[in-house]
Amino acid sequence: MSSRGIALVTGAGQGIGKAIALRLANDGLDVAVNDIPCNTKNLAQVVDEIKAIGRAASSHIADVSIENEVKNMVEEVVRVHAGLDVMVANAGVCKWASIPDTTVEEWDRMMAINARGTFLCYKYAGIQMVSQGRGGRIIGAASVAGKKGTAFTSAYCSSKFAVRGLTQAAAMEFGSHGITVNAYAPGIIETEMMRYIDQSHADTTGGTPGAFIKLLKETAGPLGKNGTPNDIAGLVSYIASKESQFITGQSISINGGMFFD
Repeated sequence: MSSRGIALVTGAGQGIGKAIALRLANDGLDVAVNDIPCNTKNLAQVVDEIKAIGRAASSHIADVSIENEVKNMVEEVVRVHAGLDVMVANAGVCKWASIPDTTVEEWDRMMAINARGTFLCYKYAGIQMVSQGRGGRIIGAASVAGKKGTAFTSAYCSSKFAVRGLTQAAAMEFGSHGITVNAYAPGIIETEMMRYIDQSHADTTGGTPGAFIKLLKETAGPLGKNGTPNDIAGLVSYIASKESQFITGQSISINGGMFFD
């Protein structure tokens, strides 16, 4: 069975990244997956699941905030799979802290992974896709926090606002090469990151773990529920498809109606 193309998904060891990788494999793409060394075991399991779907897969350990590691990762994916058609710059981290309690080191880490890491993925995927001359899809991870600032996540919000601006600029630069650049902007998705935020909220307020997630489910939007990684994967599936060829420069909200834009 021939491949519909080659995708690379960063931060694919768990959560949203894993769901995206498996969905793209089900869509008929061969999938290279990336994560950091502590997630090597999880990443190997994702590779096995992709292969069980019937698609080629490979694992690539790299820190997206380090330029040479991103450059080498993209080059390795191209060697293994003979090209790159879809880049999903999904890797990201979050820190729950008030502005007075946020250290410069924590700020720099958020910006390095979430903003610089996305920039480096866009940069080297763009270089490769332009050189191939067959177009492509570059996709980043924005957030509801990249459209509306929220308390206790100043660094995270700032990094996700940066992803939106980067996505727009990259769309302008790469569009003439048939490459679209978009981002997905999730609301409350029940992942390890959300569970960390819930626990941090409990620690900050003296509340009960789980209460914040429950509150968000009840109050965040008209649907009265939180999202799942598969919800995000479904959107990315469409953005990565040929049918999305007239969409670029967008950070698409998928937030259960937390707000409308």
